[in-house]
Amino acid sequence: MKLSIITVCYNSAQHIRLTIESVLAQTHPDIEYIVVDGGSTDNTVGIIKSCEPHFHGRMHWVSEPDKGIYDAMNKGIAQATGEVIGFLNSDDIFFDETITAEVVTLFETDDCDAVYGDLIYQKDGKAIRRWKSNPFQPDDLYRGWMPPHPTLYCKRNLYTQFGTFDSQLHIAADYDMMLRILKTKHIKATYLPKIMIVMNLGGVSNTNLLLKYKEDYIALRKNGFRFPLGIIFLKNIRKIYQFFRATHRELILTNYP
Repeated sequence: MKLSIITVCYNSAQHIRLTIESVLAQTHPDIEYIVVDGGSTDNTVGIIKSCEPHFHGRMHWVSEPDKGIYDAMNKGIAQATGEVIGFLNSDDIFFDETITAEVVTLFETDDCDAVYGDLIYQKDGKAIRRWKSNPFQPDDLYRGWMPPHPTLYCKRNLYTQFGTFDSQLHIAADYDMMLRILKTKHIKATYLPKIMIVMNLGGVSNTNLLLKYKEDYIALRKNGFRFPLGIIFLKNIRKIYQFFRATHRELILTNYP
């Protein structure tokens, strides 16, 4: 099964080499890697160019201005030819080298439409927040549950059926997309019960909370969810609990062999 991994970036020279190397380290043999750069002015493009030969034709990249992160993600989806699509942010890494192989195995054995797992936020190499998921139940969406989008892998035909990211949203288009897909009763999402992604703590969705709450509200109303303020409250209560799940035993690898 061919897997398309998309990384969108802008002025990401500080982290993107580790991101790319974590893709290179994956044991799944059929990976198409797509990098969509927003016209970086630092050394991001230089790093991408230096890594490209190691993919032996399996890496495709573009560097040009875009209309934001979700516009860039949609560009990546348009280029993807894999049966399954996932995203790896430019400051994220896979937790270990078998993640994509395990994801593909679940798609093949469980006959599912999407796969997701657990996420660790790190700071200075130490786990700060652990987003532990659970087996998917559609009603959980009404209780503030959602899978961590950086771990979500979807069959490409879901984007054809349900549409791509709403680029009018600046922070919550991933939440909007997941609500749109996962509220549909016939969609089967399978949980991979392990840490899949290590993500550096930060980003606009973790700092501009007022805009985040506003766009979460818009996404919930847009997708027909009643009592959106209650859902947003429960969603944020779940986040608080995630900080207590992380322990200092979960130190994060910062490079790959």
